[in-house]
Amino acid sequence: MSFQLNDACASFDWNNRSENYRLIIRKASLAVALALSLSGCMDHGGEATENKGPAADSPADLAVLDLSERLEIPVEDIKVLSEESVTWRDGSLGCPKPDMMYTQALVEGKRIILQAKGKDYAYHSGQGRPPFFCENPVSPAAAPAEE
Repeated sequence: MSFQLNDACASFDWNNRSENYRLIIRKASLAVALALSLSGCMDHGGEATENKGPAADSPADLAVLDLSERLEIPVEDIKVLSEESVTWRDGSLGCPKPDMMYTQALVEGKRIILQAKGKDYAYHSGQGRPPFFCENPVSPAAAPAEE
């Protein structure tokens, strides 16, 4: 039976084990520190968004901006018909897609209805997700009671 030693084991001084352990721990600590610092530099797949000012922070304004780009029309030509807090029936946020599975739990979110070019457009949000266009919307479980 034979086996091969990797570089770390090949340089291990069996007569001076405590010093070798310290070196191994030091090298491992440096590797972990390097990995942790580099993890902050990684692209996590998030989409970079341009800061368009305080007004762009509201869900309705974000939906209007998206529809404006989608239809290639000015934001002034889009009307916000409604913006309400709702409870979605599941993780689809009222916008299920065929053959997809979703968490089966109630989710707090928003439903925004916009109007442009004589047509209504639904935007949904929830779970910290910004509003997104929903082509085939499903009604929420409930709208929270007015205070």
